[in-house]
Amino acid sequence: MAATMKPLTPKQRAFVAEYLKDLNATQAAIRAGYSPKSAGTISRELMTNSVIRGAINAAKIERSEETKIDAGWVLKRLAVEAEADLADLYDDNGDVKPVKEWPLIWRQGLVAGVEVEALFEGFGEDRQQIGFVKKIKISDRVRRLELIGKHVQVNAFQDQVAVTGVEALADRIVRAKARRRAAE
Repeated sequence: MAATMKPLTPKQRAFVAEYLKDLNATQAAIRAGYSPKSAGTISRELMTNSVIRGAINAAKIERSEETKIDAGWVLKRLAVEAEADLADLYDDNGDVKPVKEWPLIWRQGLVAGVEVEALFEGFGEDRQQIGFVKKIKISDRVRRLELIGKHVQVNAFQDQVAVTGVEALADRIVRAKARRRAAE
């Protein structure tokens, strides 16, 4: 006989919707109406509930279909960002181009900030502006390469090392200890 799944309560449905906003389970529990004092514990319980995990996964799939953003889109975007040429921001004289002339990829987040500082010469009434210093802060391109490496599973940036055969080793140790006790 197949087990029937219990439907989500309104609070659990609210948790799923809130979780999708920032993927922060504790904050999602609070926003869904759970007590802030116990939100950490409750959020862990909710995240281990297979029905809730299924609802979260289904909602993520639905959102991905709506936005047309999936793993393939992310990987393509990361690749374009990683290959963007810094020279595209400068004109033939080495001056920073106006932002409107930058390639779209640079205007969509590769530049983390622009700082413009006026340069002056002289003092008092004789003070005159002689130019600008323009500083461009580039976002972390190494991080993009790490994300690409993790996505395509080249293991260049693997955080965890998988160990295989440990279970068999543990069994062998138990059997060896048993033989040793029997021999004593």
